[in-house]
Amino acid sequence: MTTYIVRRLLQSLLVVVGVTFLVYMILFQTGDPTFLSVSQDATVQEVARVRHQLGYDRPWYVQYGDFFSGLVQGDLGTSLRQRRPVWDVVTERLPATLELTVAALGLSLLVSLPAGIISATKRNSIWDNSAMLFALIGQSVPVFFLGIMMLYVFGGRLGWLPIGGKGSGGLADELRHLVLPAVALSAVSMARNTRLIRSNLLEVLNQDYVRTARAKGLREYAVILRHALKNSLIPVVTIIGLDFSVLLGGAVVTETVFAWPGVGSMAVKAIGQKDFPVVVGAVTILSLLFVGINLLVDLVYGYLDPRIRYG
Repeated sequence: MTTYIVRRLLQSLLVVVGVTFLVYMILFQTGDPTFLSVSQDATVQEVARVRHQLGYDRPWYVQYGDFFSGLVQGDLGTSLRQRRPVWDVVTERLPATLELTVAALGLSLLVSLPAGIISATKRNSIWDNSAMLFALIGQSVPVFFLGIMMLYVFGGRLGWLPIGGKGSGGLADELRHLVLPAVALSAVSMARNTRLIRSNLLEVLNQDYVRTARAKGLREYAVILRHALKNSLIPVVTIIGLDFSVLLGGAVVTETVFAWPGVGSMAVKAIGQKDFPVVVGAVTILSLLFVGINLLVDLVYGYLDPRIRYG
């Protein structure tokens, strides 16, 4: 088990290095950020001097080497726009992104788990057909379009919910602001998980051990919850781990649409401002969250299926 964890940690480190390397290389091609640090009427000599001070006159791979050296020491650099440590700039926005992501993931599971179970146990019924219809629609509608439509209907026309931002008037106000972005962000995940849970549960319900449990006289809910559901959730756990990563990435669009003050909207703004240290820092911290969640999912496998062994 220890060997497995060490190997996965090394693999995760390679993923973080690869992601940050690619982002650094791509950002370098978008332009020179030196002009953020000089006045508009600066001379060519002044621009060259500042560029040299910031280190942007060196090849991008040399700059990346300096960045990675600082990363190992816990230093992500300094924001060109805000003149503050990147770590502080990103981490002060991170709780809002995690709040939105966890809310969307929780909402997805809260809806998809019972919907998938009902669809599987009442196959070809009106409940099954309705759930699959909504699942198909949920996977077909883009997040940004759904978000805009929800803003128009529930925020603009009906006035039931706020149309943007993060509430600051107490828990109730924060929850009201959270509803629309969480629903929009979770729609695709909710639809996909419903179909996945249904198909996996249908397959497990036809296994011999499930028929044996029924033959023993167990009630149907006990057969489903104690025997069938646990084994059918192994692929779902994989999807949940991936969902967390996908939702974090999807939060970029959702935060922009709903003016949610998270890392995603901050990164979009930083790209427009050519604040490269903030962009790379945001990607680095999010990638660390990705690999951490994926490692946790791998470890959960052993609990759900004792047949799995870590070699």
